[in-house]
Amino acid sequence: MWDVIADALLDTLKLLPFLLLLYILIELMEHNTRVGRANRALAGGWAPLLGSATGLIPMCGFSVMAAKLYEKRYVTLGTLLAVFIATSDEAFLVMLVSDMSWLNKLVSILSMCGIKLALGAAVGYAADLLVRRAPVTPMPVIDYEEEEHGHDHDHEHDHGHDHACEEEEHEQDEFTACEHKHGRRGNLSVYFVSPLLHTLQVAAFVLLVNLAFGFLFYFIGEDTVMEFLQGSGYWYQPLICSLLGFVPNCASSVILAEVYAMGGISFGSCLAGLVVNAGLGYLVLFRDVPAWKRTLAVCAFLIALGIAVGYAVNALSLALPPISL
Repeated sequence: MWDVIADALLDTLKLLPFLLLLYILIELMEHNTRVGRANRALAGGWAPLLGSATGLIPMCGFSVMAAKLYEKRYVTLGTLLAVFIATSDEAFLVMLVSDMSWLNKLVSILSMCGIKLALGAAVGYAADLLVRRAPVTPMPVIDYEEEEHGHDHDHEHDHGHDHACEEEEHEQDEFTACEHKHGRRGNLSVYFVSPLLHTLQVAAFVLLVNLAFGFLFYFIGEDTVMEFLQGSGYWYQPLICSLLGFVPNCASSVILAEVYAMGGISFGSCLAGLVVNAGLGYLVLFRDVPAWKRTLAVCAFLIALGIAVGYAVNALSLALPPISL
């Protein structure tokens, strides 16, 4: 039982750096024009492809980052779906250290990566074409030379801007925010204290969910889940694996990879679960309670996509001659 608590703490601690950097990035996007310019890349024409490629990195932190950026409307729905589809959490690492032959490992991992990369990018671009509802929040771009030399210092108070601050001196501060300068204490609060508080809040929520699913798998037993997958039958596996992949916990991807490495489920069934598996990214979406309908629609689409992919790949494998590795 203590292993469950230790694993939940470890998974949450691994997420902390991603969350802290994410919230700092969001603050810089909202207050700093130099970083605001870089925000264009998050919504550019390459965004779904880049998102899909980023999701292949075996860490659930990127799906969390994508979900939070989508919640803030800094990335499109297509980019979010691309990251989620490509994410596989720790599955590829488990396959890499499994007892499969090296050729089998190489073919399995590269095939899954290629399919998930192409599928994520394709779905992402298609979603952005179909859904044109307020895709991103553009950041203002300010000419720094005009800002630094053309500012009228005789205007100490701008009554049209409630948040304008008094400028103290001509300090060349790299953290110059939108149309005013924060003091050192203000910068510390905006760019570190506030992100840290948000990080701890989300981390506490993630820890509780990790504990809940950890104890669920503990009482059910991973061996029981594996045996159930193995005995579920060739044509039931994609459905069951997709539902298992939806569980926002690293244990789901680990079980899928381990059962596949043991030969308990087919390639298509494992792929079905990993297409749905987006790690802890789902938790961030569900924390936005007012948008629960949108979140449910995203989840339902990904589960349906995973099931469809699993059955399609299984059917294709039956039609093609078997390949011995």
